[in-house]
Amino acid sequence: MTKYASGLDTSELMARAEELIDAASNRYRITVQVANRAKRRRYEDFDSGDEVMMKPVLRAIVEMSDELTQPDIIGV
Repeated sequence: MTKYASGLDTSELMARAEELIDAASNRYRITVQVANRAKRRRYEDFDSGDEVMMKPVLRAIVEMSDELTQPDIIGV
């Protein structure tokens, strides 16, 4: 198993991605949302100059799955 800088391994990352897909009404739409968030984060990281250990797509999946399972994060 591969471990990422955030401490996630591949099986946990896959489980989070499956949660997102299962919760979505449209697989294509959730895929596009993940891609858009990753793209936005990539540019934010590039502008800030910080060295980020996790790739933008992986971080987008983690963030979106956290928002799904912990709605208090986004204030719902």
